Amino acid sequence: MVNKKLIRELLNESACSHNDKKKSSCDKPKPGATTGGCAFEGAQIALFPYADAVHLVHGPSTCQGASWETRETPTSYEGENNTLTGYYTDVTTNDIIFGSDKKLITSIEYLIEHKKPKAIFVYETCVTAMIGDDIDTTCKNLENKHNIKIVVVHAPGFVGSKNLGSRLGGEAVLNQLIGTREPEEIHPFGINLIGEYNVTGDMWQYTPILEKIGIKIVSTLAGDGRVEKIQTAHRAKLNVIVCAKSLVTLTRKMQERYGIPYISVSFYGKRDTSNAIMSIVNAFGDEELTRKAKIIIEEEEAALEERLIPYRKILNGKKAILNTGGNKSWSIASALQDIGIEVVATSVRKSTLEDIEIAKQYVKILMKVPANEQAKLIDEHNVDILLAGGRSLYTAIKKKVAFVDVNQEKKLSYGAYGGLENLAKDVCAAVNNPVFKIVGEAAPWE
Repeated sequence: MVNKKLIRELLNESACSHNDKKKSSCDKPKPGATTGGCAFEGAQIALFPYADAVHLVHGPSTCQGASWETRETPTSYEGENNTLTGYYTDVTTNDIIFGSDKKLITSIEYLIEHKKPKAIFVYETCVTAMIGDDIDTTCKNLENKHNIKIVVVHAPGFVGSKNLGSRLGGEAVLNQLIGTREPEEIHPFGINLIGEYNVTGDMWQYTPILEKIGIKIVSTLAGDGRVEKIQTAHRAKLNVIVCAKSLVTLTRKMQERYGIPYISVSFYGKRDTSNAIMSIVNAFGDEELTRKAKIIIEEEEAALEERLIPYRKILNGKKAILNTGGNKSWSIASALQDIGIEVVATSVRKSTLEDIEIAKQYVKILMKVPANEQAKLIDEHNVDILLAGGRSLYTAIKKKVAFVDVNQEKKLSYGAYGGLENLAKDVCAAVNNPVFKIVGEAAPWE
């Protein structure tokens, strides 16, 4: 059942940067906001990377079909990757009238028998929330019967935005998984990666570096995650928020319950990756760890600089506009500047107040309505490339400028040192595309 008190609490997060101002609550949903993703989709994004669990959507088929496979989140799990297959109970008109509890029971028992997952996530949707199905009791009874963790996620789309859905997903993990298992050992430099979804393998660019320094990844929420590992997250020594500021509520509550401090970092670009590694290391206050980190960072930066030389010759002085969301509004801007590109403007439409303040340090022009502003800015500043999501592709085509997709639809990792090289390659390929030399010219026979 939807918990109105919890939703009010999540919309008034004390750890948010704006809380010390007159406006203490987070932004309320605006008309049309859910066209960019509803709460249900936000919960899916936050939790689906757990490949050893089955994700069951309790609702009509459209809820699953309209939001499936929006992100490429690879996993190293050696068993069956359950994120590749979508499961839903297919609630129909008949179920709305007579109740869909039996269909939910049948679906869960089928998945337990045939998939043998480590856990099952059950997502409540608008329809099942409005008809009042007692999902909690049903799932609790099945959990006791089959001795398997069944995590109920109350994030029906109508309660708010994708951001709120991610928070609700985090609440479900915090209250139903974290702290339910003890690890074999407690590492002195153990961390949880929070809000890292490993989109196109971003996480794999920097976790080997952290491990080389001596930092252990206890668990992730939820990129390349494992259910058994997130159950032991309460024994980590530090929470690291990588991308999703929406999960700051989870880290704040873990600090209150388990005494785990948290920091927020970015692994986009050379400067921010190095700063992120040092922020993690400095949080432990260990001299030997700090010494190793500085040596490894110096080695990584030197190797990267060598590899970037041919790309900088092409990209130096090129102008770009960035239209993406959240902390990427400034973190990708930082990465572009690292390869010699001037970032003319960036979108802050989906950014927090904290992200907006940071973005001001990197870029002069902040676009609040990028769909209306970016085309004009391309002309005014003679921009060479637009980096955005797929929805902005038409703007680039219309203005005859290069385009690179940097949202979740991207095909290559742009994270950390190795990802910056990938970004440089893709931007070079885009701006050097021979089509721009002939576009607009008369045909040979004219």
